[in-house]
Amino acid sequence: MTSRRGFLAGLLASGLAPQASWADLDYPAYLSAAKHADGTYVFAGLSATGSLLFRCPLPDRGHAASAHPIRPEVVAFARRPGLFADVIDCRTGAPLARLAPPAGHHFYGHGCFTPDGNRLYTTENDYENTRGVVGVWDTSNGYQRIGSFASGGIGPHELLLRRDAPGLIIANGGIQTHPDSGRDKLNLDTMTPNLSYLSFNGTIEAQMQLPDDLHQNSIRHLAMHPNGTVGFAMQWQGESGADVPIVGLHHPSAAPRLLAEDDPRVRNLNGYGGSICFSADGTSIAVTSPRGGVVQVIDVLTGALQHEHQIKDVCGLAISASGFIASSGSGLVVSLHQSGMEPLSQLDLRWDNHLIRLT
Repeated sequence: MTSRRGFLAGLLASGLAPQASWADLDYPAYLSAAKHADGTYVFAGLSATGSLLFRCPLPDRGHAASAHPIRPEVVAFARRPGLFADVIDCRTGAPLARLAPPAGHHFYGHGCFTPDGNRLYTTENDYENTRGVVGVWDTSNGYQRIGSFASGGIGPHELLLRRDAPGLIIANGGIQTHPDSGRDKLNLDTMTPNLSYLSFNGTIEAQMQLPDDLHQNSIRHLAMHPNGTVGFAMQWQGESGADVPIVGLHHPSAAPRLLAEDDPRVRNLNGYGGSICFSADGTSIAVTSPRGGVVQVIDVLTGALQHEHQIKDVCGLAISASGFIASSGSGLVVSLHQSGMEPLSQLDLRWDNHLIRLT
């Protein structure tokens, strides 16, 4: 008897099947870019327990990914200054398409879909004009580029859908770069990071800028609370050894809150927030630091640092059934909870910066 999957495959081959959806497969729980020991790069799907489900080759180092809300496919983004974004079929791990930025642009490693999945937004550097850009792609027509608009600042990195209103929230890191200078940072003395709240057509509806004494705290990564509050992780570009807050919260109706800023353990982050994630119940927020080798969990209400887990080269982070799950550059995947941490898997891969959870 033909299996359901085989039957669907036959329909797909004949062009008679309905559009595939996430319900058509036991899809991975998490996604991440990684590097093999031989120096080649892949994009991988992981189970809830950290086991490897598929891997798909990438032409260069990856960074983050975004999952289509309906179709079982993801877009894996190159690390800055990236020149590719690969669309991957999560049923098989097969590549479906490769996106390239326009001439004079490069990707910043992140993107997100509209709720209906018809549009993909990508953060980009228009480096010849020194401005941040959001690219717009039509996913219903083979991921054709259909436009772009200003991001509201320089160096846009992560962007997410707003929860409090329709639109986007963008972390403009404030750092000017140019491919001719590699990854050198060209404006550290004058950088002005911000959070920009934009409509889907690029209208700036609100912005948050850090105080002047923190203008070198580059806002990089974002997490979204169900009530619309944005968690943001920063990367300090100023004098080394400075004790500066790395995690903050913001809602467009209120002033920003910087968390755990008086706790001396903040210096264990070594000025670097890698990934950030709210807990499932929204009462805590966690941040990773590969430079510090720690994960810190902070109480959202009080801003107090609750727990610290030491994991060498940790960066990827997502929520799990028991708390959080984290990945490291040593190939380790661990479960984090109040009583400690539990190793889940150890693979022959060096996990990259982000661990993307599929819901």
